[in-house]
Amino acid sequence: MAIEDVLRAGNYHLIDVREPLELEMDGSIAEANNIPLGDIEAHIDEIRALDGNVIFFCRSGNRSGKATDFYRSQGFENVYNGGGYNDLSQTLENL
Repeated sequence: MAIEDVLRAGNYHLIDVREPLELEMDGSIAEANNIPLGDIEAHIDEIRALDGNVIFFCRSGNRSGKATDFYRSQGFENVYNGGGYNDLSQTLENL
């Protein structure tokens, strides 16, 4: 499923896996939660408790891909790589 389709369907949670300093320097998406990639495994119960789809994103899509792959390896089906911050921000604005 394309990320645009996931966003249009609603009922999603945005997880920014960048480091807090990156958010300060580059900006953030207001409704996104920040869980740096290095901490992502420790939040498995928190992510499991979320209702709906989970969209990970970062600066370029590389780290969010790693987060998505990790959660899929743990049996999650409702996780998606939202790509980079700038692209995802633009996609959200254009919906």
